Amino acid sequence: MISGGVMTLQPQLLQEIELLMMFDPRNHLEGLKLHHDAEPAKIEAAKQLFKLGIITQSDGGYLTPRGQEAAELAETLLSILRVEPR
Repeated sequence: MISGGVMTLQPQLLQEIELLMMFDPRNHLEGLKLHHDAEPAKIEAAKQLFKLGIITQSDGGYLTPRGQEAAELAETLLSILRVEPR
């Protein structure tokens, strides 16, 4: 943890964000299925997103309403961070 209460992004949290970004929040009919031979970190990320109520299945599925909001916010954050400085 950095002073001032700012949290660092742990590798597992980054995996969860990366997995979340694989979903298209604008397409409710498009899901995701992780196979049993996927990277263990991705499998754990999916389990965590499921526990948090962000996706419908522990191995992927679809975004829940909460997941859709999270994916939209993540997309917005990444678009802000990717803007070239002036």
